[in-house]
Amino acid sequence: MPMSEIHEQLDHSLTSKDPVTPDFVLSHPVRYVKGVGARIAALLAKLDIHTVEDLLFSFPYRYEDRRNLHQIAELPEDGFVTVQGVVKNVDLTTTPRKRFRILQILIEDRSGWITAKWFNQAYLKKVFQAGQKVILSGKVKRGPFNHAIEMENPEYEILMEGDEETIHTNRIVPIYHTTAGLTQRRIRTILYHLLESHLSEVEECLPEEIITTYHLPERRDSVFNLHFPGTDVTVEVLNAGRSRYHKRMIFEEFLFLQMLLAMHRKGRSEAVRGISFQVNTSAEKDLIQNLSFPLTSAQKRVISEIKRDMGRPIQMSRLLQGDVGCGKTVVAAVTAGIAMENGYQVAVMAPTEILAEQLYFHFHGFFDMLGKKTALLSRLVRVKEKEKLRKKIRQGEIDVVVGTQALIQKEVAFQKLGLVIIDEQHRFGVIQRSTLMQKGRVPDLLVMTATPIPRSLSLTVYGDLDISVIDEMPSGRSPVKTEIIRGKERQKVYRHIDREIREGRQAFIVYPLIEETEKSDLAAAKEMSEHLAREIFPHRSVGLLHGRMRPDEKEKIMEAFKQKALQILVATTVVEVGIDVPNATVMLIEHAERFGLAQLHQLRGRVGRAGYPSTCYLAASGRMTEEASRRLSIMKKTSNGFEIAEEDLAIRGPGEFFGKRQSGMPDLRMGNIIRDIRILEAARKEAFSRVGQDPLLQNPENQRLISEIRRRYAEKSELIRVG
Repeated sequence: MPMSEIHEQLDHSLTSKDPVTPDFVLSHPVRYVKGVGARIAALLAKLDIHTVEDLLFSFPYRYEDRRNLHQIAELPEDGFVTVQGVVKNVDLTTTPRKRFRILQILIEDRSGWITAKWFNQAYLKKVFQAGQKVILSGKVKRGPFNHAIEMENPEYEILMEGDEETIHTNRIVPIYHTTAGLTQRRIRTILYHLLESHLSEVEECLPEEIITTYHLPERRDSVFNLHFPGTDVTVEVLNAGRSRYHKRMIFEEFLFLQMLLAMHRKGRSEAVRGISFQVNTSAEKDLIQNLSFPLTSAQKRVISEIKRDMGRPIQMSRLLQGDVGCGKTVVAAVTAGIAMENGYQVAVMAPTEILAEQLYFHFHGFFDMLGKKTALLSRLVRVKEKEKLRKKIRQGEIDVVVGTQALIQKEVAFQKLGLVIIDEQHRFGVIQRSTLMQKGRVPDLLVMTATPIPRSLSLTVYGDLDISVIDEMPSGRSPVKTEIIRGKERQKVYRHIDREIREGRQAFIVYPLIEETEKSDLAAAKEMSEHLAREIFPHRSVGLLHGRMRPDEKEKIMEAFKQKALQILVATTVVEVGIDVPNATVMLIEHAERFGLAQLHQLRGRVGRAGYPSTCYLAASGRMTEEASRRLSIMKKTSNGFEIAEEDLAIRGPGEFFGKRQSGMPDLRMGNIIRDIRILEAARKEAFSRVGQDPLLQNPENQRLISEIRRRYAEKSELIRVG
């Protein structure tokens, strides 16, 4: 079979129409559903519900048990509760200075009364009327004056006549995501009638063998019971996402995602003929011999894994992860050296100018002695110089090209690109990585990150990549003590910095910069560097580094700091990655509550790199949110990057962990990769086993599976492959 035929078959199997699958009503626009129409369809579109299928599979995010509602007089003062009562009074008031408009309604049942308040939602005065029967859900607290019980901004639902015997009360009731103009009652009613008329069109998509092996309920039963649970399940189990119906839909979702990843990995390994490098090169030996430190056993292990990949006639796609300062750059240099020794060019892409510059200096130092030419290509390189560099790259005169996204511009062409290295790769989108890869025929790919990837994400976002982990730090690294400080404690930190400088050490002081265009934050860093130099450390040398400096200015400042001509470096987050100054022992992060966990961990990793006792101070300003306080507490508790990554994922969720640019992976409707890790692992094992035995899912028992994969993922298969 020709080398690309299997891969062509894979693409065809994912994108071709299934001749036995009719165009069910499930694919029709949602506006044709009974009770919807054009107006409600427009509101549903805001919730990303466009088709009948979207609506059917938009499951409740929580449930309320309305069979035995709390009496108002017996409400606990903590936790989330639901009550039912009659509206006795509606009152809209305005606070002094007209800062807030407060709507208050008095709700009464046979046992007592409760006040509900909404702030700056005056339109609700037209919603509530005396005599209405309502449901309120929220947290109860005691009022500040008469200590009467009240709820602030509760969820509400107005009950109609006859509702007591319908889908809205006297049962476990589903609660959906809504938008202005779309009530819970309306969504619930629409879905109930839709299930009555079209549930039979929900087809089973799993083979009987899988359903039996994993003790899963049928798909139709699961869909119905997730929307309108029966008496066989408790509200606690439902709200925890642990019902057998949840398990069924979560397993299904993970299974199809993992099957797609497995098919791509199988297709890549069997169909895409890559470069078979000669891996035992003099470049590797020369590089290692000229290092001023020995490789760790973890680095040696990872280099062996990479060499094994590069020696095979299959395209390498490997993720290299390791904590801050573990020595990934040396591993990347060895990998690049092998490619160059085989006559190929190497492209190294970094997300920021300063990281690209740091990588360039490292690679430049590594490869000068080998007689290889290294160039830096970024948007800050002057136009005339950039044109000369492009010509040299095109003619093969440059061996290693380090740069930012400037590398993916169409004007950049390589004569013989054999290896692509992407650093801090989670900051790039799938399309950006694909564009760079296409500048070679079938270049090997090594992506690196100092942001440790939780296992659950490594099974999804990176499910079709081989993963190497450097889990050992070089000898001589010392643990960094972390302290949270406030207000007057800053003077204590300044005294500590001064003592460290007297001992010959140096310090970083970092200010937040959300975007490089935010002048206010940049001005604060400038202003504070001047204040520190003039008022706090007049006898010390203080420098300033920020992202708007020209490359030569940044290089000059960094070189002065490395050579100890500067004792204190005031900086923005440009020092987050790629900065290696072993003599620095103090990191002071101002407004630490504004930083994410990954950023804080990266910044802390700039100190403690040479065995000297080191400290990271997290200076909090103003009143912190609960989430910010949790982040700083985690930083104080642990320095383990993987523990921090797991906590970060738990706080932000996978969508925000890598940012919006990590496009290409399908969204998960039901599965939670943290909560449902065991289901994910079981689904992955099943998926990879089936694809291993039947790569194109052509066997009769897999027909349901391939049909569903085509329907779900045909449009995204190419993006996922390059991801």
